[in-house]
Amino acid sequence: MHIQSPTRTLIENTSIALAAAVLGLMAGFFWTYSYNVNLAMLQVDGATYATVQSLFNRNVRHAAFFALFFGGAMLPLLAAGINGRHWRTAAFWLVLAAALVYALGIVAFTRQVNLPLNAYTESWLPTQLPGDWELTRERWNAANALRVWIACSAFALALGALVLRASASNAGAAKPEPTRATTR
Repeated sequence: MHIQSPTRTLIENTSIALAAAVLGLMAGFFWTYSYNVNLAMLQVDGATYATVQSLFNRNVRHAAFFALFFGGAMLPLLAAGINGRHWRTAAFWLVLAAALVYALGIVAFTRQVNLPLNAYTESWLPTQLPGDWELTRERWNAANALRVWIACSAFALALGALVLRASASNAGAAKPEPTRATTR
C-alpha cells in the first residue's frame, strides 16, 4: 500500500484549485461581458457601438488577460499532469475534461469565430457603418453567450475534480490507525 505524503497531496490539490480559480475568473469575465456589457451595448447607436466595441477589443489585449485566457487551457492540463498518478479516478478525468472543453470551446472557438468578428468590427468607420453591422453585433453577442456556457462548464468540471480530490484526501486522512484490542 502506498502512503501519500501530505506535501504531495497539497501540491496535487492546489494544482486543481488553481486551475479551477482561473477557469472561474474566465467564466466570470465572459458572463459579465455577455450579461452586462453586451446588454448595455444593445442600447447605443451604431457609431457608439463601433467605437466602444473596437476600444474593448483593443484594450483587452494585455499580458494579464492573455495569461488568464490561455491559462484556462494550460493550468487544468498541468493539473492533470501533476495528478497523473490518479488517472484511474474521476477527479483526474474531470480536470482533463475541463482542459479540453476550455481549449476547444474557448480558445479554438474564439480564434475561429470571435476574432474574425473583432477584426471586422475594428475595420469599421463609425461614420460609415456597413449594412450588416447589427447582424455582426448579434453574431458576436451569440458567440460570446456560448463562450459563457462553455467556460462555466469547464469551471464546473474543475470544481468537481477539486471536490473529489479533496474528499478522497480527507477520507484517507480520516481513517484511524488500526489498533490491537487488548483483553484483560
